[in-house]
Amino acid sequence: MKRRDFIQKTAASTALIGLGFSLESFNSPDIKKLTILHTNDVHSHIDPFPATDTRNPNMGGVARRAALIESIRKENSNVLLLDAGDIFQGTPYFNYYGGELEFKLMSMMKYDASTIGNHDFDNGIDGLYAQLPNASFDFISSNYDFKNTVLNGHVHPYKIFIKEGIKVGVFGLGIELAGLVDKKGYKETIYNDPVEVAQDMTRLLKKEQKCDLIICLSHLGYKYKDEPEKISDLKLATLTKDIDLIIGGHTHTFLDKPTVVKNLEGNQVLVNQVGCFGINLGKIDFYFDANQSKKHEARSIVV
Repeated sequence: MKRRDFIQKTAASTALIGLGFSLESFNSPDIKKLTILHTNDVHSHIDPFPATDTRNPNMGGVARRAALIESIRKENSNVLLLDAGDIFQGTPYFNYYGGELEFKLMSMMKYDASTIGNHDFDNGIDGLYAQLPNASFDFISSNYDFKNTVLNGHVHPYKIFIKEGIKVGVFGLGIELAGLVDKKGYKETIYNDPVEVAQDMTRLLKKEQKCDLIICLSHLGYKYKDEPEKISDLKLATLTKDIDLIIGGHTHTFLDKPTVVKNLEGNQVLVNQVGCFGINLGKIDFYFDANQSKKHEARSIVV
């Protein structure tokens, strides 16, 4: 065996044993693998950064992300691809096409769902609505009430995905728009308390729908050092229960791997965010045994 192959196989074995699985159990048909891929705050960055960029030379770009996603799907058919909002605003592509290109490319990459960020209202709620026909994926927002707007009936409070018998419940939380977005931009959209909504959503998804994994797509922000009382992903995790994973956005926080937080009942919640501009792709692998007990391994991949 070549030295490189030996190192790779040994590293994989160590990681799996660390997760509580032996190699024998990993190869067992009783173990199911679910891969969660995610992005946030891509902000209309379609092209990679130029080689002359001082911070992110040659990084990102939709073509590279699409190729990476395709290669991961070839390894495992049980994949969910999610986005945590702020798809719009940041390059001339948005100024010229108004979000059409972003939605069409995400549809080509077969995104499953996205929540809504504050910048997704930058062309107003009517501008967002006008681009919905270009999106083949679902928009999920649980705490924005759109009943008196054109988005009524077009945004879901939650979605359930079933992958090889694994039932995954996904709900979405958005940041308070007042102060971030002109009132004319979001019109009669009502902002509801994200903690209360999260408690309602997890009760529904865990108790009523019997989901094996619950994911929150959040555009609340990772944390706020100068505003400790402001709701954030880390704070949300400690104030709720039954959320397994919070995929975040808004604060452009680069994490190499998820932060592990204890919830109200002392159970682990994974909180992850992969920066901005499509530079990274988040990858979290969940392994479920015959009793649907789960372990995970995760990393951020540079695109």
